[in-house]
Amino acid sequence: MTIRTIIMGAAGRDFHNFNVFFRNNPEYQVVAFTATQIPNIEGRRYPPQLAGPLYPEGIPIYPESELEHLIKTLAVDQVVFAYSDVSHEYVMHKASLVMAAGADFRLMGPGSTQLKSSKPVIAVCAVRTGSGKSQTSRRVAKILRGMGLRVAAIRHPMPYGDLVRQEAQRFASYADLDRYECTIEEREEYEPHLDNGVIVYAGVDYEKILRQAEAEVDVILWDGGNNDFSFYKEDLRIVVADPHRPGHEQRYHPGETNVRRADVFVINKVDTANPEAVLQVRENLQALNPNAIIIEAASPIFVDDPRAIRGKRVLVIEDGPTLTHGEMAYGAGWVAARRFGAAEIVDPRPYAVGSIAETYQKYSQTGPILPAMGYGETQMKELEATINRAEVDLVISATPIDITRVIKINKPVQRVRYELQEIGQPTLEDILKEKLGK
Repeated sequence: MTIRTIIMGAAGRDFHNFNVFFRNNPEYQVVAFTATQIPNIEGRRYPPQLAGPLYPEGIPIYPESELEHLIKTLAVDQVVFAYSDVSHEYVMHKASLVMAAGADFRLMGPGSTQLKSSKPVIAVCAVRTGSGKSQTSRRVAKILRGMGLRVAAIRHPMPYGDLVRQEAQRFASYADLDRYECTIEEREEYEPHLDNGVIVYAGVDYEKILRQAEAEVDVILWDGGNNDFSFYKEDLRIVVADPHRPGHEQRYHPGETNVRRADVFVINKVDTANPEAVLQVRENLQALNPNAIIIEAASPIFVDDPRAIRGKRVLVIEDGPTLTHGEMAYGAGWVAARRFGAAEIVDPRPYAVGSIAETYQKYSQTGPILPAMGYGETQMKELEATINRAEVDLVISATPIDITRVIKINKPVQRVRYELQEIGQPTLEDILKEKLGK
């Protein structure tokens, strides 16, 4: 008898767990995936070309809202929870639903899901979405390249389109982003690496991706997503914490897993956080993992023309996931607007259309700022319409990309940039040179 299984996911960890553990395992039959967090990723099939010979028809992907019904109608034995950046309480509510429906509830850890590389792996993960993984990854890549090492960033998956076409993607130029029709969310992660001369890999099959990357680089940089742990066995684990959300390092899954496994902590944004919150985060990290090295860092904010902001009524655009399931009410754009003297931060909610308005309803903690939601062409058009309807003098865009490359904005735009700067010693460079100097 095979163990009939559903994998709960969000088009990332779920597919990876299937590929490395279930795909060729005759003891299990994966009868469905469920999908949440990301708009419009259900209603597809995990294609037979990727699912392997045990699944000649592929595997259907349903909305997570149908989970209880699916457990009963598909005679499911176990449900595997495989997505990230949710509270421990949220996970246990899902576990209770699954068990009440008659199935086992399972979490899969690094031992059964990580792949081994022939090259050193440096992993950058976090306790929550929006902690500052991206600028930390860029900083690590810059240090490695300065050491004369060839490095590729392998980014946590975001396969929201044609899964077969996205099986193993390599990005070396902006033309590659256009060729793969990347969403705003993908561009936010890939473009800054490309600007720094770093090749990016991503996709669906992370063993295939790893073997391709190993053929052209000396070091693999795992650039994590949400607060998930690495798909690869790490030689150095760097975990970023956010003092704007003290206590979250203890309360979110699988962020606490990252905390307990870390070799190095980066407490980011200490330049804009309450000092008492920084101290609380430090104490919490030390309590969970007293052996890890702690680095404090700032993410200083830069804009092209600060004077253009002063006295203006502005619309602030922030990184989407940071505001939605990351639960932040503001980000770098809001800080820049306040710091550089904006007369008013205009609430975009009255101007929101389509799925952008629905996003505000779903994530009610999002304040008077606009999440840069762009999961597909339709949503990008709705984001564009929302911005252009807003009655403001200026747009402040704090997404990691030049958003005007993908949508047309009928107002002046000031782009916010931020990079990681370590404070004191040791630095990331000290640690990386000690680890990889030979």
